[in-house]
Amino acid sequence: METKNKEKIQTSTLKISGMHCASCSTILTRALQKVEGVKSAVVNYSTEKGTVTFDSAKTNEPALIQAVQKKGYDAEALTDESYAREEQLRKKEIKKLRFKVILSVAFSLPALIISMFLMSLPYREYVLWILSTPVQFYIGRPFYQGTWAALKNKSANMDSLIAIGTSAAYFYSVYVVLFNGGEHQYFEISAILITLVLLGKYLEAVAKGKTSQAIAKLVKMGAKTATVFRKGKELKIPIEQVVVGDMIIVKPGEKIPVDGMVVEGYSSVDESLVTGESMPVEKKKGDAVIGSTINKQGTFRFKATKVGAQTTLARIVKLIEDAQGKKAPIQRFADEVSAYFVPIVIGIALLTFLVWFLVAGAELEFALIAAVAVLVIACPCALGLATPTSIMVGTGKGATHGILIKGGDILEAAHKVKYIVFDKTGTITKGKPEVTEIVPSKGTSERKILEIASSLEHDSEHPLAEAIVQEAKAKKVTLKRVSRFQALVGRGVKAKIGSKEYHLGNVRLMTEKKVSLSSFSPSIETLEGEGKTVMILAEGRRVLGLIAVADEIKGDSVDAVAMLKRMGIISYMITGDNKRTAAAIAKKVGIEKFFAEVLPEDKVAHVKELQKRGKVAMVGDGLNDAPALAQADIGIAMGSGTDVAMETGNIVLMKNSLLDVPRAIKLSKMTMAKVKQNMFWALIYNILGIPLAAGVLYPFTGWLLSPIIAGGAMALSSVSVVSNALLLRRKSLKLRKLR
Repeated sequence: METKNKEKIQTSTLKISGMHCASCSTILTRALQKVEGVKSAVVNYSTEKGTVTFDSAKTNEPALIQAVQKKGYDAEALTDESYAREEQLRKKEIKKLRFKVILSVAFSLPALIISMFLMSLPYREYVLWILSTPVQFYIGRPFYQGTWAALKNKSANMDSLIAIGTSAAYFYSVYVVLFNGGEHQYFEISAILITLVLLGKYLEAVAKGKTSQAIAKLVKMGAKTATVFRKGKELKIPIEQVVVGDMIIVKPGEKIPVDGMVVEGYSSVDESLVTGESMPVEKKKGDAVIGSTINKQGTFRFKATKVGAQTTLARIVKLIEDAQGKKAPIQRFADEVSAYFVPIVIGIALLTFLVWFLVAGAELEFALIAAVAVLVIACPCALGLATPTSIMVGTGKGATHGILIKGGDILEAAHKVKYIVFDKTGTITKGKPEVTEIVPSKGTSERKILEIASSLEHDSEHPLAEAIVQEAKAKKVTLKRVSRFQALVGRGVKAKIGSKEYHLGNVRLMTEKKVSLSSFSPSIETLEGEGKTVMILAEGRRVLGLIAVADEIKGDSVDAVAMLKRMGIISYMITGDNKRTAAAIAKKVGIEKFFAEVLPEDKVAHVKELQKRGKVAMVGDGLNDAPALAQADIGIAMGSGTDVAMETGNIVLMKNSLLDVPRAIKLSKMTMAKVKQNMFWALIYNILGIPLAAGVLYPFTGWLLSPIIAGGAMALSSVSVVSNALLLRRKSLKLRKLR
């Protein structure tokens, strides 16, 4: 359970069992939304989970579970221990379905053979009756249970269609055997129909199991034990017993148990499980390590900082879970269609029967067969599965490549993006600037400027400040004591050393303080023209000198921008740097449009302005870019393993590579293509199938669809939709090289 804010708003994920089709999820969604205190509820048929946001002051998990149970289903709150059990339950369900399919075939196949080929078999109609009865009432029992549950909820579902259709065929056959000499009975039709539907459910369960393999793989890859130091002893304990602050030793080839900070030793770590990056990452004292990644070479000790549900891996699993539970807007259309579809189909089946029997004067069995075929072929399962299965595979595929997408709505919106706004520092650039030049005024030395500047910036957390401090350390400059330090957001800093007040910052700060820059203007212009950021040091209103700092552009920034341009997406850069520096960096990267001299709080306004023209994605490091990331239609956070990135971004790029921006958009395009293919075939299947089953073409061609063929086609449609979604797993996210 996750606390959202101070208003006691919480989100819980429920594992729901007993759902038979997409309309079951619609029934449960409505039931949960009616519970007092529930803010939102989404039940996903494919994942068999419900995500509910509620006010804990008004309701709780037991009340939500009770609401599900009242509708004839079962539920439990999902916990960290549920994943392994869930996989076991899925395997158990598949095994149970396989047994029922085999048993059903054992009864229905002989019935079909007898019906078609053994016309002179003694007591043939009674043998068929005996063979079909266990299939109808034992194997087919879940369809009756589902129908009854739907009736109690004043609705109808896929089970209703199967139960009504097969019951009509079965009881008509019983009537024929008892009162009409046994001629023209249809016991084998009801038995084969149930067998085919069950076979479809079995294949669907197997395929659905594959769609959630991304989560299962991540959960399985977690470490099971840890070697800790307690009371001077080295102990191997289960991962569940590790607590924050434990000192843990990791040897070559072992998995790092939990998240932490290296305190002793040196090694390289394979972080591909979390980031998707194949190259090992070097780790030394002070570096962060991620739980469940693999130590390759050296032995090191680290201090546990996050355990259990707080580890990076656990949070990634939660993100994927949440993503697969969120509906894409296109799915709402399918849900609405499914909700009204079944009652309409029952009406069409009844109309088919009445038209043939009463209007056209056809025989009772002919009218009955046509009505049964309509009921069977029209099941909306394929429509209900079209979107969620594709979303599950798409989000899972993204996760295995280090691209975390937080929902089906995000995956759908990403392919519509028209503009992408890149933050400069830490996104386009490496975020680790270095001092390149120091330009002193007459009578001032470079060392003096570095001494004052590093003293002023010593307590600042800005990347430019860090560059100046690191340069001072490298040149062994002694820092002076400062007083009245003040950070001036987007402009620089000011402080006193002794009785003198100093300002260190950009041109805007100097203009505010009425500091004349005339003698330094040519130097500033030259340095900024080279894409360097210039910091000006002033004592009172006199300039002491300039410090030029350069932040190197990431190696993949140029290719990423070029690939987005090829996709028809317009890139912008946004930075606090002045226009000249911004223009130089933008030119190097290949970005034609940029916003310069922008304060962090003003980034939102620029995003809003672009949103008037189309969908906007904002790419930032997840720290000072949080408001702009939230404002954009899609917020893309550079991962770097940061907690803030996971919280603020709709998409998190764990590899910290800009190339994953076009990859994420490519994944969105591929996933939505699958969704649209599935929706098209599911709708076309029903649009063409229902009239054919109703016998519309019979007067002209003599074609009448057998209920057995209709049942096979219905089962095949669901399986084909899931299988088509699974083809996404084979698609490559590789981007064509530009040079």
